[in-house]
Amino acid sequence: MNIGIRAHDVENTTIKDLATRLDDYGLHSVQFALQKSIKEFEIKSTSLNTGLAKYVNHNLREGNVDIAVLGCYINMIHPDLAERKKVMDYFKAHLRFARDFGCSIVGSETGGVYPEIIYTEDNYTEEAFLEVVNSVKELVEEAEKFGVMVGIEGGVNHPIYSPELMKRLIDQVKSNNLQVIFDPVNYLTTENHEQQHQVIDQAFEYFGERIVIIHAKDYQIKDNEVVFVPVGTGLLDYEYLVRKIDAEKPMIPVLLEETQAPHIENAIQHIKKYK
Repeated sequence: MNIGIRAHDVENTTIKDLATRLDDYGLHSVQFALQKSIKEFEIKSTSLNTGLAKYVNHNLREGNVDIAVLGCYINMIHPDLAERKKVMDYFKAHLRFARDFGCSIVGSETGGVYPEIIYTEDNYTEEAFLEVVNSVKELVEEAEKFGVMVGIEGGVNHPIYSPELMKRLIDQVKSNNLQVIFDPVNYLTTENHEQQHQVIDQAFEYFGERIVIIHAKDYQIKDNEVVFVPVGTGLLDYEYLVRKIDAEKPMIPVLLEETQAPHIENAIQHIKKYK
């Protein structure tokens, strides 16, 4: 099984140090967010270039680490249109240089109708959904120019708050350069979490062929809220999820989220025990 992690969840000082630490854990795939993961240089919207990308790629490859997805999580429907353009341009820069990073996917959630990403049913309007469609279409058009993919992650804090809405987004955009980052916990609420098998099944039924990355985190219910916790310390049925992945998506990168030391090794073993 191809288990990896978000690079910024592993303590490190340099890219070489990161590769060494990942190898020590036996992790060889990462989600790599430039501003969070690169310590040697200050990363700004103007920082991306071929040399930087190849430097990162070379040093990670020496440690047998592959960038499964470039993380560039933006609010693509930010209410301030100037800010929206700024972050959209930043995402497009990732698309242009993705291949130099040795990667073909740039990932993001969709953002929301307010500057800060929070849970609000104001995101659940038709207007918000159509704003997402327009922004995703714009990003996918850029991705098509460079032969790379836009990976969209849905969740209840965003307009794409259910597997049904993700399928509708795919149907509206109509491009194979739109793919999906699937995190089952993102779709769970206090009302539906006991139907988690159904949520997982719906995702694989509605857009299984588009899933290119699986995010792995866990959750507990505290004070009538879903709270994210390290893998193996919560209520997600990993036996069910792993069997689904094995049957449908062999060797897909399964990337740990909300899981840092000292929980990383236990999380890896928790997933592997269902193999």
